[in-house]
Amino acid sequence: QVQLVESGGGLVQAGGSLRLSCAASGRMFSFNAMGWYRQAPGKQRELVAAITSSGNTNYADSVKGRFTISRGNAKNTIDLQMDSLEPEDTAVYYCHVDITMVSNNRRYDYWGQGTQVTVSS
Repeated sequence: QVQLVESGGGLVQAGGSLRLSCAASGRMFSFNAMGWYRQAPGKQRELVAAITSSGNTNYADSVKGRFTISRGNAKNTIDLQMDSLEPEDTAVYYCHVDITMVSNNRRYDYWGQGTQVTVSS
């Protein structure tokens, strides 16, 4: 089992910034990719940004140039710096991790519980 702990959501005015962090812990695993998804009311969950173990990143078109995903200082952590926030960014943000368990060499993915980001106009 892998646990994900998310932090950093909140309320901010349009044009402001927030930083989300996610830490993965648990039984021995190797990290393949970690990322953030979001789900706004009445909409499907969508990828916001992801980073692989080799450092490759992928962003939704709607956040390119405004959001930056990076590996955290601690092992198996990621940060999402969100700048120039817009009301359309309002959603519950979920951390996601794709790992390979060392014990059986199988891939698994896990989700965090979500953190609310609200951007007021």
